[in-house]
Order: sequence, then C-alpha cells, then structure tokens
Amino acid sequence: MKQYFLFLVLAVCVVSGYAQNPGKTRKAVFIIVDGIPPDLIERPGTAANIKRIGAAGGYTRSYLGGERNGYSETPTISAVGYNSLLTATWANKHNVWGNGIEAPNYNYPTIFRMVRDAAPEKKLAIYSTWLDNRTKLVGEGRDETRKIVVDYKLDGLELDTVRYPHDKESMYIHKIDEAITDAAVASIRQNGPDLTWVYLQYTDDVSHRHGNSPQFDKAIEIADKQIGRIYDAILEREKKHNEEWLIFATTDHGRDGIEGKHHGGQTAREKTTWIVTNSRDLNRYFNAAVPAVVDITPSIMQFLGLPVRQEAAREIDGVSLIGKISLANPFAFLSGNKLKVGWDPYDREGNVKVYLAKTNEYKASGKPDALELLGEVELAKAKAEFDLTPVKGTTYKIVMEGKYNTVNRWIVVE
Repeated sequence: MKQYFLFLVLAVCVVSGYAQNPGKTRKAVFIIVDGIPPDLIERPGTAANIKRIGAAGGYTRSYLGGERNGYSETPTISAVGYNSLLTATWANKHNVWGNGIEAPNYNYPTIFRMVRDAAPEKKLAIYSTWLDNRTKLVGEGRDETRKIVVDYKLDGLELDTVRYPHDKESMYIHKIDEAITDAAVASIRQNGPDLTWVYLQYTDDVSHRHGNSPQFDKAIEIADKQIGRIYDAILEREKKHNEEWLIFATTDHGRDGIEGKHHGGQTAREKTTWIVTNSRDLNRYFNAAVPAVVDITPSIMQFLGLPVRQEAAREIDGVSLIGKISLANPFAFLSGNKLKVGWDPYDREGNVKVYLAKTNEYKASGKPDALELLGEVELAKAKAEFDLTPVKGTTYKIVMEGKYNTVNRWIVVE
C-alpha cells in the first residue's frame, strides 16, 4: 500500500486546481542524500524539513534497482542509483554497475546534457561530496558528452586531507557535506542556476558503520537540516526574483532489512526509496502508483518546459510525475508468434503508436534504431497484439508513444 504522511491528504486535494505561475523563470534543484530508507524518515518527529517540502507538494515511497529478475535489474549501489536518476534509464542501458564507474554508456544522456541540448544558455551547477559524480557520471569535458561544462561547481573535497583529515567515524564527510550545502545555498541565492544537483554522503557512511542506530538517526536529522537550508534558499530566491523553483529530494538506495548496514541486492528494503517535492502539479501517476528514481529527470524536464531529443526520449525508462502523461507501466511479451503489449492509461483520449525495432543501435552507437510502426491503438484499450516470429539472440525494442509521453520495453530472446 502506498505510504503517505497524514498531512499530504490535504496537500493532494489542491493538485487539480493548481496552475503554474505564468511568466516566471523556472529553475530546478535535485538532492540525493545517500542511503536512507523511507521507514526511518516517516516516523513521527523526524525529518521535519523533508516533511515541510512534502506539505508544499507531495511525498511518496518509490523504488530503484530496475525489475527484479528482469532485463533491467540494477544493483542497489550508490553510483548506479545516481546514474539511473541522471539518465532516467536502468543499468542495462547506462552501463554503470558499481561505484567504480568503469564504462558509463554516454549514448544515454544525463539530465545535464538534456538541458544543454535543449537550451544551451541555461546554467548548470553541481555541489557534490564525491568528485566522480561530475567527472565520470556527468562526464564533464569528455568527447563522448560533447565536452559538456558545468557552470558552477564544488566537489573533490574528499581529496583534500589537509582541510578534511580522514577519520574512522567519517566526521570529515559530515564537514564536507556542510561545505557542499553552504556552497549550494550561496549559489542558489547569488547565481540562481537553472539546474542544480546536490549530493550529500554522510548518512551512508554512518549507516555502513552503525546500521540501525542512534548514530544513524542523528545523521538523518543532520541531512534533513541541510535539505532545509537549501529549501529556505529557494524560497528566499523566489521572493526576490520573478522565478518559480522546483525541488526534488530522494535517496539512492535503501538498506538491508536485518542490520541496516548493507545494500546492493534486490530485497524490498534495499529497493524501496522515497521522493519528496514541492511541486503542486503532481499527476495521478505520482499519487496512485509507485514511482521510480528514473521518473525524476522526466519530471524536471517537464517542469522546465524543455524537450528531450526524440531518439533519447524513446529510450527513457521513466515518466513525468508532473503534468499530463498518456501512459505508464508498459509491458510486452511473446506468446508463440504473437507480440502482446500493454500499458496503464493516464488520459481519457488519444491513441498509442506501437513501434518495433529489431536492432539495438542506440545502445551501441547512439544512432536511432530503425523503428517499424506496428499499429495505432486507442489509449483506453490499454493493450494490443501483433504478429511476430521471434528469432533467437535478438533484442526486440518496443516503443509505445502517446500524445504526452513515450514508454518502452525490451524483449530479450535467449
């Protein structure tokens, strides 16, 4: 059953009557705070600032790690989760399988490249307690990312052992998180970047060491205060400028259900996460389904009013939590020589175009696959069936395109 804070019952009631402020410049911030399962922030008397943001918009439990035992199954590991958010795809596409980040597939653009492609004048910012987020995941300056440059940034402080000498309790990480928060707050107030990513690490270090414990509880409250400071800077910025700001905060994985020290697997507590946002334009998918970390990037792009290149949009595994969508939760399977597909409709009108590709050129080279239009079906029918004789060793890519969004599924024939 979907989990809500009690105050959200009232917050959700205003969604249908909300209209975004016309004429205001829209800007967005997303925060990843490391390794906090939702059951620990949903307790009474905890995470006051996360709940404050949720009261302005919404809070939901969510998931990551792809489809358990499916082609998109993805380890519940930090960098893997970050990149699932950044690219709105699972690891079978973005190819980050661990914190080593050995060979990310830059054919799947991060949200930073999506924004830069759509609006080159937009200013980008990263404030992170881990250098690799910018240099490896976003791939700043790399040929494969078209040498994308982040305009405002602070990271790599973990390499400065003079100012931040390393200690067994990771207090140096706490101090770095504080410096990162300070820099993000100052940047929001002074520079107003169009897209900002803030990453905070201390909670994960504490939980690995102490598991479910008073120490972890304290670390969560520290992170909550840092999130609150960033949110206060956004509210202050909105008052002083003709701007409308969106904030999303989430976590990159849960924890094991026994000690709370570990993660990486596919257990329910490792896969279950949370999303909180100040958006008052949340749609029925946010409120009635179980969203995923891959849904955050499409939501931010929707809020910013920026298009995603068609070939990239057809690969995205998430859907927007904001505004109108046509369909979500697609499925596709082979039954003999029949291809059966379906979806959950989230609109009353329109059709769904169903396409099929028998190649995976996009993953290999970034070039669009040759899509064959199988047919067009009424959205409300929620399913379709087509003739298809499967060939062993083939990956079939099925794209279902509605008026407001596109979803996709793969069928891997062994």
